[in-house]
Amino acid sequence: MEVLSEAVRAGATILNIPDTVGYTTPDEMFELITRLRNEVYNADKVVFSVHCHNDLGLGVANSLAAVRAGARQIECTINGIGERAGNASLEEIVMTLKTRQEYFGFESDIVTEQLYPSSKLLSQITGVDVQPNKAIVGANAFAHEAGIHQHGVLKNPLTYEIMTPQSVGIKSSNLVMGKHSGRFALGQRIQELGFDLNDIDT
Repeated sequence: MEVLSEAVRAGATILNIPDTVGYTTPDEMFELITRLRNEVYNADKVVFSVHCHNDLGLGVANSLAAVRAGARQIECTINGIGERAGNASLEEIVMTLKTRQEYFGFESDIVTEQLYPSSKLLSQITGVDVQPNKAIVGANAFAHEAGIHQHGVLKNPLTYEIMTPQSVGIKSSNLVMGKHSGRFALGQRIQELGFDLNDIDT
């Protein structure tokens, strides 16, 4: 507390609170930022920032807990890249704030349609692929194989997607043909291939 207060007295306008080894839990982060905002000298005159690592898989959750407690800056990285298990993932934070705007009360100025292209570009530059089940930008993020899910997505994408693929720069959802697929998705794929079959044929 004293060090941060002295930093403010010396002219600091941003106080960054790192969780360098990714040990903190969201409840602890919320309590810490709340306490700092209540006890640091002239806390209302500075921006509280957090830098959360992902060693326990809590980087994004801790960052969002900090926002709820009053932090107004998050240090994060595309695809969550970083030391050891990485950092809080930019695309996950941005889309959480966007899709849950009513809960957090904030939205970033980041152009979300560039999230997927940026993720792909970074993967090409670093040579590190994103795991298929990665939230927001993974190959399976908007993929559906189960017949009931495919049918629901074809009727109304919001049935199984809380955001549109287009909102993050992906062209469309991906209906994967597999052993769990149903006739509705099969019919859709057949139409995409230029064939016209009726329901009985399908």
